[in-house]
Amino acid sequence: MSTTSQKRGIVLFAHGSRDPLWHKPMEAVARCIQESQADAQVLCAYLELSTPDLPTAVATLVERGIGAITIVPMFLGVGKHAREDLPQLVAQLKQAHSDVQFSLQPAVGENPRLISLLADIALDKN
Repeated sequence: MSTTSQKRGIVLFAHGSRDPLWHKPMEAVARCIQESQADAQVLCAYLELSTPDLPTAVATLVERGIGAITIVPMFLGVGKHAREDLPQLVAQLKQAHSDVQFSLQPAVGENPRLISLLADIALDKN
């Protein structure tokens, strides 16, 4: 097995916004991942209105020698973007980078741990 295929990357994929402040939570998640796992290769990518887009982020990771990429949809709701647009983008990426292993996680809003955490936050009286 080659070194390239052993290196893993993470792309946090979100909708995007023209407002630079909108990006701060996504960047904070990326920093948190980096702090907890120093060798993690993590990038943020956006569907629209922001850069980089998903193909650009993936190309950057591939250029760094990453052979396996996990895409984490940072969507609370599972709308058209998560259900239709993202799987199409991932299919295109698989064709463009046939030597890279892609893993597409469910949208974060479907994760029971996040749902429970949001409920705890809503119930917090502080």
